[in-house]
Amino acid sequence: MKITPINQWLPFKDYLVIAGPCSAETESQVLSTAHSVKKIDRVKIFRAGVWKPRTRPNTFEGIGLKGLKWLQKVKKETGLLTCTEVANPEHIKACIDHDIDILWVGARTTVNPFLIQNIADSLEGKDIPVMIKNPINADISLWVGAIERFLNKGITKLVGIHRGFSTARPSPYRNEPCWKIPIEIRQKVPGLPLICDPSHIAGSREKIFEVSQKAFDIAMEGLMIETHPDPDKALSDRKQQVTPNQLEEILKGLQHRKEFCSDELFDDKLSSLRSKIDALDKELLDILKVRMNIVHEIGQEKIKKNIAALQKNRLDQLIDQRVIWGNKLNLPEDYVDEVFQIIHAASVKTQTQLME
Repeated sequence: MKITPINQWLPFKDYLVIAGPCSAETESQVLSTAHSVKKIDRVKIFRAGVWKPRTRPNTFEGIGLKGLKWLQKVKKETGLLTCTEVANPEHIKACIDHDIDILWVGARTTVNPFLIQNIADSLEGKDIPVMIKNPINADISLWVGAIERFLNKGITKLVGIHRGFSTARPSPYRNEPCWKIPIEIRQKVPGLPLICDPSHIAGSREKIFEVSQKAFDIAMEGLMIETHPDPDKALSDRKQQVTPNQLEEILKGLQHRKEFCSDELFDDKLSSLRSKIDALDKELLDILKVRMNIVHEIGQEKIKKNIAALQKNRLDQLIDQRVIWGNKLNLPEDYVDEVFQIIHAASVKTQTQLME
C-alpha cells in the first residue's frame, strides 16, 4: 500500500507550517495563540498537546479532555486545522469525537511497537491523517516499523516528523539531529512526506532558525514549531517555544530549498558533477573490498592465537590517527570519526562471524 501524497489532502504553498503551544494550558492561551498564528499566511495547522508524556510524575501532564473542546473552538473561530498527540486508543476516540483533524504519535510512543500496533488497530477504517515522530533513540527500524504498522491497517495519509534523538554524548542540541536518519528513511519509505520539529531538536528558541534552515536544506516539506504567547511562563518546554512574532520572523528569514529544478543547464552541470562522484565512489568501493580482504586475513590470524575480534585500544588509536590525517586534508573531525566508526564496526562484525 502506498502513502497518499500530502498535497492531495493538505493544501499549502511551498512548505507546511504547524504552530501552537507545547501544551494547551488555558482556553484563553489556546485561542489567543491560534488567532495570532492565523495571521501568518504559511501556518495552516494549529498544534497543542492535551496529554503530555512527562519523564517524571508530579509535573504538568496536560489539561486532558477539556483541551479538545478548546481545539474545537480554534477550528471554528480561525479555520485552522487542528492536531494533537495521541498515545492510546482512548485518546483517538476522544479526538475523533471532538473533530480533531490530524493526530500525531510522539517519540516515546513510536519506540514501543505494542503501543503503535494498538493505535494502528484502533484507526483501521478511519480516514484521519497521522504524523509519526521518530523514536527517541536513533533506531531507524523502529520508525520504519511504526509507519508500516499504519500502512498495514490502510492508513495512507502519513507524515514523518523528525524531532531528533536522545544521546548521552555532549551536544549543543536538546536532541541530536542525526540528519542522516531522515535522509535514509526517505529511501526506506518512498513517498513519505517529512517535516521537522526544530523545537525539540534545538531545545532553545535561539537555535530554532538554524535547525529549520537545515531541514529545508535537505528538502523537508515543512516545520512544526512550538509557539506560545508568553513562552517564559509556559507550563512545559518553555525554553524552546517562541512567540507568534518570533515565529513570523523565523519564517521570513528562511530560504526554502526545492528538490528539483527545470533549468536544463543546471541539470547538465549537476549530472556532470554527479558522474565524477559516481566514479570516485566506484574507486572507494574497490578500496573497501581490498581492505575487507585484509580484515578477513587478520581475523584468521586472531583465530589461530585465540585473540578477540574487538580490541578497544586499537579502535581508539585507529580513529585518532584517521582524524589527524583528515585534519591535514581539511576534512571535518566528526565526518572522519563517523566514517571510520562504521568501517571499524563492519570489520569487527566480519571477524566475529569468522569466529562463530
